[in-house]
Amino acid sequence: MGIGNIGLPGLLLIAVVVLVLFGRGKISSLMGEVGKGITAFKKGVDEGKQELEEQKAESAKNVTPEGEQDKDKV
Repeated sequence: MGIGNIGLPGLLLIAVVVLVLFGRGKISSLMGEVGKGITAFKKGVDEGKQELEEQKAESAKNVTPEGEQDKDKV
């Protein structure tokens, strides 16, 4: 019997056992911390994407071949 065969009654039993062991207050604070962690992770991913886009934009600004850049200076 694998984990995929637990079903709804098994999940409800597990939820009740966890609630009895930890109490409602502890579970509530734990879920709050999980939410904060998820929010921080999403923020980090968004900042990483923005940084990559800025790097791409910066490299796209200078598209003149190197040989032609020297001609402009003369």
